[in-house]
Amino acid sequence: VEYALAREGFRTSVHADGVDAWESFQEALPDLVILDILMPRMDGLELCRKLRGVSDSLPIIFLTSRDEEFDKVLGLELGADDYLCKPFSMRELIARVKVLFRRMSVRPEVDSTDADALLQLGDLRLDRNRYQAYWGEAEVALTVTEFRILAALVQHPGHVKSRAQLLEEGYPDDTYVSERTIDSHIKRLRRKFERLAPGAELIETVYGLGYRYGSQ
Repeated sequence: VEYALAREGFRTSVHADGVDAWESFQEALPDLVILDILMPRMDGLELCRKLRGVSDSLPIIFLTSRDEEFDKVLGLELGADDYLCKPFSMRELIARVKVLFRRMSVRPEVDSTDADALLQLGDLRLDRNRYQAYWGEAEVALTVTEFRILAALVQHPGHVKSRAQLLEEGYPDDTYVSERTIDSHIKRLRRKFERLAPGAELIETVYGLGYRYGSQ
């Protein structure tokens, strides 16, 4: 993996176990993390949990030989952005790394006051030029994928969006991700807004259909 990334021009730092990686990350976070789930001393799930306590937006990819749906969903619920099950091709891994970096790329310098770029519904305000979300005066730290999914719901309040539709909005450049990923992102969005609006059911589940942003 290190060799494949280096050939593509990425600078890498390799760690033999989770504890060594965590100690290094406390000094400086990388731009992206690739984690194996089964690591000595501290497994990838625990390391992901710790990283999410430090940064909500750091891109994380899981590598796992455990192909059960439970492991995939658990990893995504903890905050991973993507996963690959072994054996996998290096070409596929590199493609997913590039997709995540494209999502993080600097947005065009445009006027943030552009009416088309601003979405506001009650206490929620979204700036689609800057990929920033606010609840009242408090900024909410969202990943690019979370922001896109939330914006798709807020743009049509009360309308039901299927998982397939939200998948297209959240992952416009990626055909690898399964629809179950949307459920994990929705859970993370709910947790983040629950801290600012306890008891508010902002995103409603419409069983058998998908999700909608409820009225406030």
